[in-house]
Amino acid sequence: MVTTSALYVGSVSHRRRRPSTHRLRYRVFYLLLDIDDLPRLARKLRFFSINRFNLFSFRAKNHLSGAGDDLRGEIERLLAQAGMEPDGGAIRLLTMPRILGYGFNPLSMFFCYRRDGALRAIVYEVNNTFGQRHSYLFPVSDGEKGIMRHACSKEFYVSPFMDMDMSYAFSIRPPGETFTLSISVLDAKGPILDAAQSLRRRPLTDAGLMHVFVSHPLLGLKVMAGIHFEALLIWLKGVGLRERPPPPHLPVTIVAKEHQKRTASHVATDFS
Repeated sequence: MVTTSALYVGSVSHRRRRPSTHRLRYRVFYLLLDIDDLPRLARKLRFFSINRFNLFSFRAKNHLSGAGDDLRGEIERLLAQAGMEPDGGAIRLLTMPRILGYGFNPLSMFFCYRRDGALRAIVYEVNNTFGQRHSYLFPVSDGEKGIMRHACSKEFYVSPFMDMDMSYAFSIRPPGETFTLSISVLDAKGPILDAAQSLRRRPLTDAGLMHVFVSHPLLGLKVMAGIHFEALLIWLKGVGLRERPPPPHLPVTIVAKEHQKRTASHVATDFS
């Protein structure tokens, strides 16, 4: 198992099935950050800083409650609320960094481990383009390895072209030498949207950061611009806008294990 912070490079794909078909694919990179390793990384890397401007930077206030002072404490309180006593195991965050001060993360993920190295929970943190954030916490069963599947109801408004009365089906291989994630959005008729990430691990070094800065320029701005451009294309295809409801009362949805057993057979993993 990979136990250090790393750089992950690959692609993201979306496929809308109905009422109008629409596809997109773009190159991305993420950082896998051990939250206890952040001070060392900031000292080691010339082009990466914590809570201050640099070519690449990470700001804790962009995650969870936004308080920005104790990510470990916040995650451990969530684990306790979900019935899992924290034991000080590693917490690693897969996220896109800020580039030249700007960043937007549609989806970040916290991987929460026990001291013995077993994965015990995954927290999916979702941001929409309206400045709102919501997270879904999924406990991981003892002995569960490889590709993990779970599901939940949609609780948070993300796309203005998608209704709220939907559910998610996830298929995920946690970060190792590779990382893969597939998400299907389903309504009463079945899958309506598939999304996938496929990433490969690289060492987190200044040389690696400079390489992705050149090969993926201004990634956060491109993601935000791409979201709005693709939204325009979907709108031009005749898909109507949905009214935005208030955000959920609770900032985190804790999904009980029995709800994760819903079938994930509709999850797509190949959009080619």
